[in-house]
Amino acid sequence: MTQPLAGIRVADFSHVMAGPFASHLLRLMGAEVIKIEPKTGDNFRNYGGDRRYDGMAPAFIAANAGKKSIALDLKDPADLDVARAIVERSDVLLENFRPGVIARLGLGYDAARALNPEIVFCSVSGYGQVGPQRDWPAIDNIVQATSGMMMLSGAEGDAPVRIGFPIVDTLTGQTAALAIVSALLRRANGGGGSYIDVSMLDASLAFMTSALTPFLVTGKPMPRMGNTGYSGLPTASMYLARNGRRISLGVVQQSQFVALAGWLERQDWLDDPRFATPQARRENFDVMRQQLADELAKYDAEDLESGMSAKGIPCGLVRSVDEGAALAGPDALLPLTIPGLPDGETLAIPNAGFRMSENGPGTTCAPPRLDENREEILAWLRNDRDPSNGGTKHRKV
Repeated sequence: MTQPLAGIRVADFSHVMAGPFASHLLRLMGAEVIKIEPKTGDNFRNYGGDRRYDGMAPAFIAANAGKKSIALDLKDPADLDVARAIVERSDVLLENFRPGVIARLGLGYDAARALNPEIVFCSVSGYGQVGPQRDWPAIDNIVQATSGMMMLSGAEGDAPVRIGFPIVDTLTGQTAALAIVSALLRRANGGGGSYIDVSMLDASLAFMTSALTPFLVTGKPMPRMGNTGYSGLPTASMYLARNGRRISLGVVQQSQFVALAGWLERQDWLDDPRFATPQARRENFDVMRQQLADELAKYDAEDLESGMSAKGIPCGLVRSVDEGAALAGPDALLPLTIPGLPDGETLAIPNAGFRMSENGPGTTCAPPRLDENREEILAWLRNDRDPSNGGTKHRKV
């Protein structure tokens, strides 16, 4: 029994987060990922202010478990030859240099396709490989700004709000992973290799479809609703409980509102024309919100969450990240052992976000140290034989 991507090899020239997160997801599904790093290593190896983690920073651990590492200077002809040999034997080439850089290094799509006509070649960049913004530098918070994402959080009149983790990097990595798997399926069906252009901006716009599509249909941007949900209903918002903790309520269906009114013993809301229908509750937002806030403030947050959830009323305690991790389901977190970490060698990282009945995502292997797999990779390149060529060895390195 094997994982879905077992037998797929990825030549991963990407660095930092968006590209490595794409290959991380492929690795969790069973692909072999060879991480080709500069001699100084991926910048994320030393990311953050705690120098005790240099070489294996938490940000690096998050997206590199189970990969293999070889450090190459692609401007050195001998090292470039090694990189070409890896590409020749790989199914996927993934890179996130600035547009045009990998071609100047001698490993652009045309060069890769000459080595391996069936290659799936995926480029990840800020604004894509064509267009007036192609050469603009971009990182996560820049694209949060330029895509309009920062203007979706907060309330009308508030300053722009950055989402508090690198969401653009991770959603772009997910988009790239989906694109790569799609191209591999196309190839398996006889379609041959592919070139994939993944833009952080385009991936962000796709993930923002709930906000962007209403504008594209109506011509009117959605208003900023703060902590009120997409429905615009006062019953889908955040409230303060008696013990000072907050809950997020998600009552958007009429049946849920009936259940909420019953749980709070406020059946009078069902007969009040100001509250009886969803549209009436929108039109009387402030009055409904205040009455609901007064009722919810009579309970502790934990009791609201457990009591309402048991009755099918969507309600969640606002938790910190560490509290949220405690809710993780089976296999949602992957235990890893990484020797040499300053605060202990046993830790966990998030899995791919889903489970499968057979051979689902996961790995037990630690992220590689810089250049850790050099001898293994070079020995493989020296000894590898191409069955399609009568057992003749590939070009020696």
